[in-house]
Amino acid sequence: MPPSDHLDTAPGAAPEQNPAPLVVAASLTAVEGAVLVLLALAEVVHLSPERVTMNVTTTAFFALCGAALLVCARGLQRHATWSRSPAVLAQLIALGVAWSFRGGDTTLLAVGLAVVAAVVLAGIFHPASTAVLTDDPTRSE
Repeated sequence: MPPSDHLDTAPGAAPEQNPAPLVVAASLTAVEGAVLVLLALAEVVHLSPERVTMNVTTTAFFALCGAALLVCARGLQRHATWSRSPAVLAQLIALGVAWSFRGGDTTLLAVGLAVVAAVVLAGIFHPASTAVLTDDPTRSE
């Protein structure tokens, strides 16, 4: 019998696929992470001698948060149960930021942030996504 290309141990079992809502959630989380990393790079480029401490701490914050979101996006893609909570927390924070940006010139940004956060949350909490992200000891790896 040829070796199996997937990790299921049960004979005849189909490999566990990524549900579409989880793919969308992981992809948007990765985009959020990449944007934060790009903002960190923009902070480095615009480093000013008058505000070195502020620039360095802002750069570190954006870089660490962006890297964490990229790791979470990869975890969601690989069905890692640990990745769900930090991804949800990041979206809740994004909703709070969106709320603070409402009104005036930043309304479009607020709407964009809120829509992305809502889509990611819907993707993570979709029943198909929940099924693959649930820590079930009876499920084959």
